[in-house]
Amino acid sequence: MSGQHRTRVGGVILAAGRSSRYESGNKLLATIDGKAVVRQVAETACKSSLSDAVAVLGHEKVAVAAALDGLSLSVQHNDEYATGQSASVRHGVEFARSAGWDAALFLLGDMPFVRVETIEELLEAYRTGTATVVVPEHEGRRGNPVLFDNCHFDALASVSGDRGGRDIIETTEKTAFIEVSDPGVHWDIDTDADLAEFTDRRDSL
Repeated sequence: MSGQHRTRVGGVILAAGRSSRYESGNKLLATIDGKAVVRQVAETACKSSLSDAVAVLGHEKVAVAAALDGLSLSVQHNDEYATGQSASVRHGVEFARSAGWDAALFLLGDMPFVRVETIEELLEAYRTGTATVVVPEHEGRRGNPVLFDNCHFDALASVSGDRGGRDIIETTEKTAFIEVSDPGVHWDIDTDADLAEFTDRRDSL
């Protein structure tokens, strides 16, 4: 599959976690410039050329859904969120299959600093190449979000715990690592200190 057959790529926003290490409550609802972290992730997805988007919610799903109100995306509820990220991945894969996506870009709900331009670079690499997995790298270290062709949906649906798609990335011959200028591909928020540090770093760029 290549070129014209790689046009329908959707975004799966993984936003079901319990924020167990975040001292001030739910990190997805923490705010940057007056907007919830998870909304910033979703707005970036919606501003990109992704064909569609879905947010997979779990912990405090009502409040997280409210933070996404008004955006052009679907919402899926993952009642198994306590078992790890893989349950949310499975829900995302189910949605992607039902929507007929050629590929899915998995975005983490606690990574609000990824740029729209970075998503576009990943989509361009997928749409114009032959890779079935596309991974961003910054300064030689891989990050997120990661794109998976639908040929990997069965494997993604069978993962367990919190490994997500790491095994697929490491064992697939057609994995493309794309160097990007965006440090946001590494900036996931786990603690209050992370939020302050990454916001300061962003503002100093």
